[in-house]
Amino acid sequence: MATAADPPPGGAVTQPLVISSYTLGTEIAFEERVRVAADAGFAGIGLRAENYADARGAGLDDAAMQAILKRHGVAVMEVEYLTGWGTEGDRDRTQREKERTVFHLARTFGVAHLNAGLLEKLSVDVMVDAFAALCGRAAELTVALEFMPYSGVPDLATAWEVVQRAGEPNGALLVDAWHWTRAGMTPDDLGPVPAERIVAIQLCDVIEHPMPRPREESLHHRLPPDRGFGDVAGMVRALRAKGVRPRVIAVEVISDELLARGPEVAAQTVISAARQVLR
Repeated sequence: MATAADPPPGGAVTQPLVISSYTLGTEIAFEERVRVAADAGFAGIGLRAENYADARGAGLDDAAMQAILKRHGVAVMEVEYLTGWGTEGDRDRTQREKERTVFHLARTFGVAHLNAGLLEKLSVDVMVDAFAALCGRAAELTVALEFMPYSGVPDLATAWEVVQRAGEPNGALLVDAWHWTRAGMTPDDLGPVPAERIVAIQLCDVIEHPMPRPREESLHHRLPPDRGFGDVAGMVRALRAKGVRPRVIAVEVISDELLARGPEVAAQTVISAARQVLR
């Protein structure tokens, strides 16, 4: 089982390196996802509720999935994605079932934190109350709120305001390099945020020129970390200088072009790029 970067002498990176769900696409079968991650050297995989539903639909129960993970020496280390929790109207039957599935995934596979985002653009007061309620439903699990520039939580300052004002001990933050760059974040933006409240980071990079529809760019046209036009290494240095020690470091390179070359190529490409950044 690999660590985050196989660090050189004096290196401080010990967090496991995880390949996020979207990096390997939505069509790959569970066992192939695990095998590809293991062969590339990842310690863990990310799973979305949709991946889990597909695996169950293919005839795998929880015990079968755990046996596959054990056989390949890989663990589920990232669970996604809590959405649609902003208002009771948004929490329709589908969203409630998805939330229950994400909680189940975390507890079944021993993942202590859940990734959450909010596309709906609501007032901060509404988001604070809704996030507090979400944390309450999560109980012992940590909820890591992700800021996304095209969402209701567009930047780090807003994300921290929501988490801080919600006042729940299991409320935390996720920092994604694509969103960091496109939201125009700098090391100074980390100032008000306690290091221990950032529990996960996701590595990737951005294309040179922002596309007219940023969410489409985010979901189809990311680049491997430090192989694009953002300062991913600078973000990592700022987080380290802040004292952030995430539970996991995930690589989330959502790229149609890279996936077209096959999951093995995608996994090998992104782990090589991530290791270079972390060194």
